Amino acid sequence: MPDQSQSRYRWVILAMLTAIGTFVAALPSSCMPPLFKEISGDLNLTLVDIGWVWGFTSVAGIFVSLPGGLLSDRINSRWFIGISCILVGITGASRGLANSYSTLLLTVFLNGLVRLTLPVAVVKIIGLWFRGKNLGMAQGIGAFGMGFGLMLGPWISSAYLSPWLNGWRNVMYLYGIIAVAFGLLWIWLAREPVHSSAAGGSRESIPIRSAIMRVLRNKYVWFLAFTLFFRVTCLMSMTGYVPTYLKDLGWAGTSADWTLSAFYAASILFVIPVSLFSDRIGARKPVLLVGILVSFIAVGLIPFVSGSGVWVMMILAGFLMDGFMAIFTAQLLETEGVGPALSGTAIGVVFTLAQFGNAIFPPIGNSLAGIGAQWPFLFWAMLGALAIIPFIFVKETGKRLKAK
Repeated sequence: MPDQSQSRYRWVILAMLTAIGTFVAALPSSCMPPLFKEISGDLNLTLVDIGWVWGFTSVAGIFVSLPGGLLSDRINSRWFIGISCILVGITGASRGLANSYSTLLLTVFLNGLVRLTLPVAVVKIIGLWFRGKNLGMAQGIGAFGMGFGLMLGPWISSAYLSPWLNGWRNVMYLYGIIAVAFGLLWIWLAREPVHSSAAGGSRESIPIRSAIMRVLRNKYVWFLAFTLFFRVTCLMSMTGYVPTYLKDLGWAGTSADWTLSAFYAASILFVIPVSLFSDRIGARKPVLLVGILVSFIAVGLIPFVSGSGVWVMMILAGFLMDGFMAIFTAQLLETEGVGPALSGTAIGVVFTLAQFGNAIFPPIGNSLAGIGAQWPFLFWAMLGALAIIPFIFVKETGKRLKAK
């Protein structure tokens, strides 16, 4: 493909990846919290059971984030993304067949096994198509897609789709069909970047063991990994609990669900401006630090406010969520010793560690509600605050942009 045609086509790729982030990677996950009240009534689940269901997707992520990164460094993205989307649709629809706590856990786990390979692959592929000054912006657009899906799930799943489709099970079937359709569309339209092999992209032959060891020996990858571990644990644990928490306080179902939509709406509203701002000033760390500070403070304050105060805290917690992820992944790809050939592996290592936190801390936090309604939020806020410690040692990479 000529350079000019490839330059134009990368925007087609970015648009498709953004849509896949919305409807395949994010929406099938974010639909769960607003439906937990209905699901728990149908399957007789406790609050701790709900915490485990919400965390169990991340148990799957522990097993697939690194293999997904390794595979995305080696397999043609047309087939990797396409088949993953189709499998997300099939396993996501299977959640609607669950008739017990154990079968729901199983289907959620299977869905997570394939769905959680997509964020790694999407970030990797965007990194191959967009480089230099446009990388933060492109990752911001990709993160916008994820964020829009995360917002859309709480907004429509319980309030509209479940009543219209006669229950949560049919919602799962619908999202499954959508994911399969996107998989087929990607296989039909997607292409590989011409420069990927020549520039050390996904076709560079680096033995798997060597690739893993090169990433694991990079101390800056570990600093970034533990930063993400604590931050993501704080926010994702909170999002799985808030709708149920507010409904138990007497909030109307739609109001409780839409606070979570407001969290994600704030995120997608700011993701592209924040990403562009980081590219413009040639700095990553100051923006990331603001995201860390604001989020854990807002999460910790949620149980101490009411009414509009809850909305404000949710918006503050969310306004840098996707912007943080876009800049964070750009910084990871720019980190010395990573490069295009190891980008998928590095993303896989970092995301794997984050999935450990997402798996174990939602049910632990939910169990603290028996002591007092504020304790889950305080526990998760404390974890978010711990992100500052490894972040201190992260090396700034954005300053390189000013030299390009």
